[in-house]
Amino acid sequence: MDQHLLSIILLTPLAGLAVLLFIPGTRKDLIRVWANLVGFAGFLISLPLIKNFQAGKPGFQLEEKADWIPALGAHYHIGVDGISMLLIMLTTLMGCIAMVCSWSAIQDRVKEYYAMFMLLQTGMIGVFLSLDFFLFYVFWELVLVPMYFIIGVWGGPRKLYAAIKFFMYTLAGSVLMLLGILTLYFQHFHQFGFYTFEIAELMKLSLPLGLQQWVFWAFFIGFAIKVPMFPFHTWLPDAHVEAPTAGSVILAAVLLKMGTYGFLRFSLPLLPQASMDQTIVRILAVLSIVGIIYGALVSLMQADWKKLVAYSSVSHLGFCTLGIFSMNPNGIAGSVLQQINHGISTGMLFMVIGVIYERRHTREIKEYGGLAHVMPKFAIIFAIAMLSSAGLPLLNGFIGEFTILQGAFEANRIWAAFAVTGVILGAAYLLWLYQRTMLGQVTNGKNLTIPDMNFREVAMFVPLIAWAVWIGVYPKPYFEILRQPVAEIVERVRPGYFAGSQLGQLGQGPGANQRWPVAGGRRPVVSSQLATAQRPAATAGSSALAQATYLQPIPALAASSHQPPATGHRPPATGIQPPATGHRPPATDIRHPASTSLPGGAR
Repeated sequence: MDQHLLSIILLTPLAGLAVLLFIPGTRKDLIRVWANLVGFAGFLISLPLIKNFQAGKPGFQLEEKADWIPALGAHYHIGVDGISMLLIMLTTLMGCIAMVCSWSAIQDRVKEYYAMFMLLQTGMIGVFLSLDFFLFYVFWELVLVPMYFIIGVWGGPRKLYAAIKFFMYTLAGSVLMLLGILTLYFQHFHQFGFYTFEIAELMKLSLPLGLQQWVFWAFFIGFAIKVPMFPFHTWLPDAHVEAPTAGSVILAAVLLKMGTYGFLRFSLPLLPQASMDQTIVRILAVLSIVGIIYGALVSLMQADWKKLVAYSSVSHLGFCTLGIFSMNPNGIAGSVLQQINHGISTGMLFMVIGVIYERRHTREIKEYGGLAHVMPKFAIIFAIAMLSSAGLPLLNGFIGEFTILQGAFEANRIWAAFAVTGVILGAAYLLWLYQRTMLGQVTNGKNLTIPDMNFREVAMFVPLIAWAVWIGVYPKPYFEILRQPVAEIVERVRPGYFAGSQLGQLGQGPGANQRWPVAGGRRPVVSSQLATAQRPAATAGSSALAQATYLQPIPALAASSHQPPATGHRPPATGIQPPATGHRPPATDIRHPASTSLPGGAR
C-alpha cells in the first residue's frame, strides 16, 4: 500500500464518485451518508502520509511514475515534499469537513452536489501531487468545472454572475500559464533534443534572463489570479458571497493555495534569475503590501458578514505572497505555514457564517447583536476562530505572521513596517465584527429564539480548533518538515545562501546559517548527489544560477552546511554526517551573482 499511497489518496474521491453514480437521486439521506463516509475515508487514508514522510530528506518522496502520453513526453509522475505534504493534509481534512457542513444546507440536487465535491477534491489533490507539467495543468483546469457548478447551481441570488466571473478570470490566467509551460517545453527540445513536461528535466534549462522574465510574468498572471493578488482579486468577493457555505470553505481553505503553491513549486525554481530580478521583486512586494492593507481597509467597511471575511482573505494571502518574495527561509517557511493557518482560521469563519445563515437567512451585520446571550457555544467557537485569524499568540495565526514579518524584515525593513499595519487592521475589523454581532444586548427580536449549535456543528470545529492550538503552542514539527524544501528553493534562487561568510553580498554580518532560527537550530541537509543527467553548458545570457540542478544543490553547500557556526562552540550532534568530499570547493563555485541581491541592500 505504501508503494502507491499517493495514488490511493488521489483516487479515493474518484472511487467514491463512481459508487455515488449508482445511488438513486431520491435517496438523499443515503447519498449524504455515503458522501461523508468518502470524505472521512479520504482523510483517514492520507494519515499514513505523515508516518511515511521523512522530514529532512532531500528531494521528493513516495514518487510514482508511469508513461502516460509518451509521444508528447507526458508522464503520470507524482510525489511530495514538505510543502505539498502539508497542503495535501489540509485538503483532505477540509474536504471531509466541507462534506459534513453540507448535511442540512443542501436540499436540492443532492447527488449532483456531492458528485461535484468529490471531483473537486480529486483535482485539488492532483495539483499538489503532480511532478509533470502536463498532469499538473490537467488537474489545474479540472478544478474549474466542479467549482463553477457549485457556485452557479447551489449559490445565492447572483450565483450565475459570480460563477461566470470566477471561471473567466481563472481561465484567462490559465491560458497565459499554458503559454509559459509550452515555452519551456519547446526550449527543452531545442537544448536537449527531446520533448518532456517533467519538472525535474525542465529545471536543467539554461534560459537567458529576458526569456525567463517573459515566462515568469505568464506564470505570475495565472498564479496571481488564483491567489488572488491585488489587483486580480475582484472575482473573489463575489464567488465567496454567492457560493454555498461548503463552497466558500473549500475555496478559501484550499483553492486559493493553488496560486501560492504555483509560485513556490514552479516560478521560483524554474526561473531563478527572473525571480531575483530587482524590479520584479519590488513590484511583487509592493502588490503584496497593497493587498494586505487594501483588503484590511475594505473589510472594515463591509456591512455583509461574508463579504468582510472574503476581503480578509485578500489581506491574509498578501502576507503569504510577501513571505514568498522575501526570498529567505523565514519568509518562505512562514508563508507556507500561514497558508495552512489561513485555511484553518478562515475556513472556520466561513463555517461560523454558515451556521448562523441557516438559522436567520441573512448575512447583514446590523441584523445581529447580543448573540452570545442566545448562542453561548456559538459565541465561544466564533471567538476562537476570530482570534486565530487575528493572530493571537498561542494560536496558529501568530506563528505564521510573525515568521513572515521576520523574513520581510530581513529582506527590507520598509516592507515589514508597512506589512505590520495589516496585523493591526486585521485585529480591528475582526474584533469590531465580534462586538457588533456577539456582545451587548439582543436588539432584534428575531434572534431571541435562535437555537444554539447542535452536536454535528460543534464536531465540525473540533479538529480545526485543535490544529490551530497545536500550531500556536508547538510549531516546531512544521518547521522541521518545511526546512528541507524551503532550503532547496532558497539555494536554487540564491546559490550559496547557506555558505556563511563566503558570500560577501549575501552574508554580511553573522553567518548565513544563523538566519534559520525557527527551524530547530539545525542547518538543512542538502544532498551532495548530483543529477544523473549532465548540467547544460552555459549559453549566452545565462549564468551559473540557471545551471544549478533543482533539488540537487551544489556539493559546496553540503560540504559547508555541516561546519560549526562561528559562535565559539560546537553545535549539538544531529546525527547528520558531512559528505566525505575530503576538501572544500573553491569559493568561486558558490559565489552568488551580484545582480541577484534583493533591493534596498537586503540580505
